[in-house]
Amino acid sequence: MNQQYPSVLLEKAVGEFAKLPGIGRKTAMRLVLHLLRQDAQTVEAFAGAIVTLKREVKYCKVCHNISDTDVCRICSNPARDASTICVVENIRDVMAVENTQQFKGLYHVLGGVISPMDGIGPSDLQIDSLVERVKGGSVKEVILALSSTMEGDTTNFYIFRKLSGLDVKLTVIARGISIGDELEYTDEVTLGRSIVNRIAFTGTM
Repeated sequence: MNQQYPSVLLEKAVGEFAKLPGIGRKTAMRLVLHLLRQDAQTVEAFAGAIVTLKREVKYCKVCHNISDTDVCRICSNPARDASTICVVENIRDVMAVENTQQFKGLYHVLGGVISPMDGIGPSDLQIDSLVERVKGGSVKEVILALSSTMEGDTTNFYIFRKLSGLDVKLTVIARGISIGDELEYTDEVTLGRSIVNRIAFTGTM
């Protein structure tokens, strides 16, 4: 049975919130009704923050992480080890690794993993820019910190093939992370140990 709404405006707002990942129509209704109970200034600040984010957020020209400037604070930090790059799937994974406080190098955000079922191929990811960074000569180690899924392993192997022949050490995070787990949901201690205890990647798992 379709939900009957007392207002077209309410129905439209619920429909927009329900488009968010993990948000059903019941949760969307609760969120919209919560906003309706707030004063106008609070709601306007909420809406303004989202609009400003979309309009003004940048992506780092070096690593593709979200940034307020053309080059993110990690890439521009002279205290970071520029000879080591940690390759991750998305921005949430950068935050997860940073929270371990075990990695002092730089990052490279692919923007996903190779997944033919979802129509995502190598050209849809930031793999070529990673190869160019390595070809620059200053990178000595590339750490593959992708999720331990079939898609993650496929992407690892593809990057391994692309970097073969270049003078760079290729490692993968230790399998303290269960097979099938996504990086962002791994606890900080386990993830930190996986970074520290990384092993050489030879193209096979």
